[in-house]
Amino acid sequence: MSVISSLQWKGDHLLLLDQRQLPHQEIYLKQTAIEDVWNSISALVVRGAPAIGIAAAYGLVLWSQHVQTKDISTFKAELRTQGEYLASSRPTAVNLSWAIERIIRVSFTVPTVEKMKEAILKEAIIIHQEDELVCQRIGEHGLKLLNDGDTILTHCNAGGIATAKYGTALAPLHLAKQNGLSISAIATETRPVLQGARLTAWELERAGIDVTLITDSMAAHVLKTKKIAAVIVGADRIAANGDTANKIGTLGLAHIAKAYHVPFYIAAPLSTIDYSIPHGDAIPIEERDPKEITHYQGQRVAAENIEVFNPAFDVTPHHLINGIITEHGIIRTPYEENLVHLSLPNDQNTEVHS
Repeated sequence: MSVISSLQWKGDHLLLLDQRQLPHQEIYLKQTAIEDVWNSISALVVRGAPAIGIAAAYGLVLWSQHVQTKDISTFKAELRTQGEYLASSRPTAVNLSWAIERIIRVSFTVPTVEKMKEAILKEAIIIHQEDELVCQRIGEHGLKLLNDGDTILTHCNAGGIATAKYGTALAPLHLAKQNGLSISAIATETRPVLQGARLTAWELERAGIDVTLITDSMAAHVLKTKKIAAVIVGADRIAANGDTANKIGTLGLAHIAKAYHVPFYIAAPLSTIDYSIPHGDAIPIEERDPKEITHYQGQRVAAENIEVFNPAFDVTPHHLINGIITEHGIIRTPYEENLVHLSLPNDQNTEVHS
């Protein structure tokens, strides 16, 4: 099975798969400066909360490689400034700030600028390597919810190209394929940028996994008339009470799944949980360029002089979520209690529920 890599570290530069060009071209863009990484995150060259976090970590590496100062106080102050700069590229995905803060925290423990540079590089590589294992474990736990022959419905792209490997919501599909099981997917096109059509359907077909593409507006009909074992989606930020921000359209899917008694699951690493956010209303929601809605392939498809509202994410309340699949197990309600429990050292195979 081939799972394409979204990021490749090459020692003195970073290669990012340009996901804007998929599925027609597989092009990697060379990133040599922190400004390149900021622009790539903002412009959706790289996307998916875990992949954004990894890219940001390497962005700090690229910055550090060009710094000339030997004064550790100056270096630390500038590192924080550069971290804030990278964090501004996209506000909703918490993995971005999580990776930046982790890099800063680890590097601040060493005594010299040279040691700090070494620590930044080492920690970025660790974050990258850890995410591959985390995604594998998410897939293993998610696979326990499914049976051979099942079909899941998914929204946006939470696959291998949104992470280091395997993905989150798509990880059970990739691992099922590895284990000789047949689990298929129905993917929504995911307007307005068509991540489901361009990325999810392409990724699964490329891996030899059965996938059917539908428009977003077909989801209710599919959940009503087709035998769907579960809806599994990713997440960009999970509040302390389990409310979850994900690609716009997820909230509607959760309500429809509830109406038709289809289990609705979030698949995400613990790094996506923001314990500083008490509930979903406090999650910042990114609004993107109106042209994503008014234009298609560079051509205007909407009338001139109209108002456009283009939030990139919505928030699904925790009472609509049957479980949150993490690398440490499947979290069940009460989320506020069990999310805190899962943030502590825990057996990797434990399912937390009440």
